[in-house]
Amino acid sequence: MPADTLTLTDNRTGKTYEIPIADGTIRAIDLRQIKTSADDFGMMTYDPGFLNTASCKSRITFIDGDKGILEYRGYPIAQLAEQSNFLEVCYLTLRGELPNPAQLAEWTAGIRKETSVDESSKNVLAGFQRDAHPMGMFISSLAALGTLYPESKRVSDPAVRLASIYRLMAKAPILAACGYRHSKGLPYVAPNPDLSYAGNFLTMMFASADGKYDLNPALERAMDILFILHADHEQNCSTSTMRVVGSAQTDPYTSAAAAASALYGPLHGGANEAVLSMLRVIGSKDRIPEYVQKVKAGEVKLMGFGHRVYKNYDPRARIIKRAADEVFAVTGKNPLLEMAIELERIALEDEYFVKRKLYPNVDFYSGIIYEAMGFPTPMFTVLFALGRMIGWLAQWDELVQDSDQKISRPRQVFLGPARRDFAPMDQR
Repeated sequence: MPADTLTLTDNRTGKTYEIPIADGTIRAIDLRQIKTSADDFGMMTYDPGFLNTASCKSRITFIDGDKGILEYRGYPIAQLAEQSNFLEVCYLTLRGELPNPAQLAEWTAGIRKETSVDESSKNVLAGFQRDAHPMGMFISSLAALGTLYPESKRVSDPAVRLASIYRLMAKAPILAACGYRHSKGLPYVAPNPDLSYAGNFLTMMFASADGKYDLNPALERAMDILFILHADHEQNCSTSTMRVVGSAQTDPYTSAAAAASALYGPLHGGANEAVLSMLRVIGSKDRIPEYVQKVKAGEVKLMGFGHRVYKNYDPRARIIKRAADEVFAVTGKNPLLEMAIELERIALEDEYFVKRKLYPNVDFYSGIIYEAMGFPTPMFTVLFALGRMIGWLAQWDELVQDSDQKISRPRQVFLGPARRDFAPMDQR
């Protein structure tokens, strides 16, 4: 009997099956041979939320949630955040290796070449009311790009894919900043190719009406780190959406809009906003013990703690916590940060949370930093999307080149009524 197999016995029929094991998985389609009769469809797996289903093979991001490990292409997230910059990490995420100086220069130039926004994109944003949510504007403007570049539908062409990747990386921060300035009634600020990716974005966001902005290096670096920390995170909801939509050979602009739509949901991209709301409800450090007791009693939730994947301290949270010190050295202390630090201390010393492996995640501190930097709360999800754009694109590019991939079409377990005949209205 081969060693790398799984032996299954169907107690309904007494039949035994040998299922091959590869990379620690079995193919769900191999279960289809398990039938009770010739007209039986065959065995399926039932996995709501895909808690234990691998939909793809990927070489981009590795996560070990039990050990608190996050790596992009094999490089620990802490090393990348401390020693690299966002565009360098973007190249790594997409290409698989860190760039040499010439490769980084070519990559950067390719993005800078696309730093302009067509008038039709500006018209899309201008059509929104001033109080429209910035994420709704961002999603719509992303989807609209697909109409400007119809050649992007040729997803099998590597040159076309690369051109689309350059455009999305270049235009996403511009569209985000334009959407924000539209909501404020401010004129758009043209991108500055001499600035870094993060510095250019901050300038386009916060420059005065005449285009002047005093770019602080500490805030620029913090923005760069936050982008790095959000660059990819394996098969999360929005990344899976990018792959599902992309599996239909949909252009990357529309696919990215779909991914951003998934991120828009409060269970995915809105967690850092929920942390701020929680801290404001608590109100002061002396009320934290009372709130913790309510959490343990099941009366309220502890936002920013725990993660679907991590059963240890989220490695991104440690990095963000350090970045917070540099930001607040510029902006001044925020009472919410002091409350967050105290809440983390109390929770990590409480057996209730330790036993349940509830540790701070990336959202616990990111919202506090964004607010200190001047971003309004509705912009938080857009900031998440800007960092994650390269991850979506790398995953999409990997999908397109993967010969195993087919158009996504999950099965269902049908529990509805059996066949019945239509009854006329007067007989019902």
